[in-house]
Amino acid sequence: MTNTHSVVIKGGHIVDSTGQRDADVVVVDGRIAAVGEDLSADRTLDAAGCIVSPGFVDIHSHLREPGKEEAETVETGARGAALGGYSAIVAMPNTTPAIDSAAVVRQVQELGRVAPCDVHVSGAITVDRAGEQLAPMAEMAALGVRLFTDDGAGVQDNALMRRAMEYSVGLGVVLAQHCEDDALCGGGHMHEGEWSARLGIAGQPAEAEELMVMRDIALARLTGARVHFQHMSTARSVAMIREAIAAGLAVTAEATTHHFTLTHAQCASYDPVFKVNPPLRTAEDVAAVKAGLADGAIGIIATDHAPHAAETKELPFDQAPPGMLGLETALALCLTELQLPIEQIIAALSWRPAAVVGIGDQHGRPIATGEPANIAVFDPEYRWTVRGSDMASRSTNTPYEGRELRGKVRHTLLFGEPVVISGEAQR
Repeated sequence: MTNTHSVVIKGGHIVDSTGQRDADVVVVDGRIAAVGEDLSADRTLDAAGCIVSPGFVDIHSHLREPGKEEAETVETGARGAALGGYSAIVAMPNTTPAIDSAAVVRQVQELGRVAPCDVHVSGAITVDRAGEQLAPMAEMAALGVRLFTDDGAGVQDNALMRRAMEYSVGLGVVLAQHCEDDALCGGGHMHEGEWSARLGIAGQPAEAEELMVMRDIALARLTGARVHFQHMSTARSVAMIREAIAAGLAVTAEATTHHFTLTHAQCASYDPVFKVNPPLRTAEDVAAVKAGLADGAIGIIATDHAPHAAETKELPFDQAPPGMLGLETALALCLTELQLPIEQIIAALSWRPAAVVGIGDQHGRPIATGEPANIAVFDPEYRWTVRGSDMASRSTNTPYEGRELRGKVRHTLLFGEPVVISGEAQR
């Protein structure tokens, strides 16, 4: 089969929501035109030894623009996402100014229109993420915003969070919560426990996360709202979410790659690259997060990609901002660290997050004729060494510097256009 201006992904093993099979994939005009054996086209992308899957979707990326372009821009963040196999990302609202109005939503959407990844925008729950007054969620929802969060801060006021949930039901949107009780964790810079005591660094107790998880599960039960729990990091948080799902509540949860690969022991070096919020927890918490991913209590893997300029991340531990890069290492960390079937990993990276943010009609779709051609092609056995300086981000704050990982993206297609070919960004 030959098509004008067509591309064939040749010799790969397809894994999607319908199952697994070996087949070639032909793409024409942004959509999948054929799936089968011995197909040809104007251009060939080699997928020998590779898995061909729906493109990944990160629902937790910090792109920093507007306001902190020295750390990242929409374009550089999206380029890193494409290199990581992502066809879509959701930009968090803790920019300067915050994404708490229709005007800022439009600004970021416009920046995303020319990016090598489909950039969606989340809106703040409260004005300036200050937790005092609800943001104009209806105005932002009218522009296509489907996820609202004050990420970087949890909404502390119980009554205000209840009103936000009630409002969200009518709008048909999802509220995502950064679960952190300020009264308990204020002044803390790492997990409160054995290592914080040894190092003399003020800690944040696990209970600071768990109390807000407990509250929001109760409010979800009261209001019927759809609530998404961001970057879950403790064993008791995972257990509560598991119970809430079993009870039929409309809740979902994500785990970040660093919360199932690193522990608070890494902070022994006093290197601020290991400072993140919520903090790295205990080995027991890491095991619980992995168990949650295995049994579905945590259905989504997110990056919490959080670039920071070198001059800020090199400050002393208690002064440096929290956050780590994540978009270009997420897939490899999943393949290296998780003992899960490949289809379960891809589900957590692709069609499940797409469904949460309401873009499942375009992303995470099966590799089938007529579907949008948002596709990731990756070699699950390729071994490589992480170097922050090699990444597309304007920042280099990866906690995996020098670490060998398994699994690398070879090609990424965005609505049929190859934006990554043979591991190289095309624009």
